[in-house]
Amino acid sequence: MLRYQSLLAPGVHIAFTSTAEGNLAFHVPDDRDAVLLRRRDLERDLGLGENRFSYMDQIHSATVLEVTGPSEKSGIPTCDGLFSADATQPLAVMVADCVPVVLVGVSEQGPVTAVAHAGRRGLLDGILTETVKRMRSTGAEAFEAWIGPSICGSCYEVPADMAADSVALRPGIGSTTSRGTTGLDLPRAAASELRDLGVAVTESGACTLEDETYFSYRRDSRTGRLAGLVWQAEDQMVSGSPS
Repeated sequence: MLRYQSLLAPGVHIAFTSTAEGNLAFHVPDDRDAVLLRRRDLERDLGLGENRFSYMDQIHSATVLEVTGPSEKSGIPTCDGLFSADATQPLAVMVADCVPVVLVGVSEQGPVTAVAHAGRRGLLDGILTETVKRMRSTGAEAFEAWIGPSICGSCYEVPADMAADSVALRPGIGSTTSRGTTGLDLPRAAASELRDLGVAVTESGACTLEDETYFSYRRDSRTGRLAGLVWQAEDQMVSGSPS
């Protein structure tokens, strides 16, 4: 598992799971009870106490929703971005080649957290810009982002017409794969967009297809899903200011 800590709000923690933590998704071939147990074990190991991560029903959109309470009470939201205006709600995004992005912002009131699922379609449609916009609406003015393990530009081969259409919408997203074919570099494009928005970016540099430590849909269409996570330590949840 990759672990990070926010510099803007030191009480906020970030992580990206691997195959060691197991599949965390319900929508793949797996036993639901086993997935629930893995999720609970993860929350316990990360020190969440009785808190739970909020997951999404991800649909490759640019829809970003606010989380104000536990998902077991409000239901699983259909979207590709979540944010917590006071950073009190633990958030999760799941991928197996798409780009998982975790964000932290700070305002005068304290930290703001978010996660985004940046697949090709969502990235082209502006999921990251929309996520930062929603965070700014809370008063956040300084931002950090972490780009987790995802398929790299040397591995993500796409048809030439798809690459051309993507480049027309987002210049710089195109790549040439290690096989000399047309491709797309989603993590590079995500990092570039975030920096243009004034966000400080940390890139994991891990490719899910090359590194079998991570799940990859391109390697195995029946694979599981890793998670990008953000949560605030319980002893840091002091109203009004970040730690």
